[in-house]
Amino acid sequence: MEQVPDVLKAAAKAYRLLMENEKVRVLDLRLKPGEKAPMHNHPNDHVVYVMNTTKFKLTFSDGKSGEFDLKAGQTLWMEAGSHSTENIGTSVGHNLVVELKK
Repeated sequence: MEQVPDVLKAAAKAYRLLMENEKVRVLDLRLKPGEKAPMHNHPNDHVVYVMNTTKFKLTFSDGKSGEFDLKAGQTLWMEAGSHSTENIGTSVGHNLVVELKK
């Protein structure tokens, strides 16, 4: 099975590195309505803080997908893994992603 590239390589147009040290990596995600971040890997479990209300569709490496209504101020826990992200909402998706390193 082909390895899915790291989020900062595969989805560099959508994700920007804000800071990184030995304990965390903090990313800024911005997707306009209709935009996609191609299949990418988050190597560590992470917390997502939703900045703008919108709706995302995540498609996972096993082919399963889910739609998520994201509300500004919401916080989500996500396990490490691979997915693509599509903004299927009507407003810009803006999230802060804090990856916890092991």
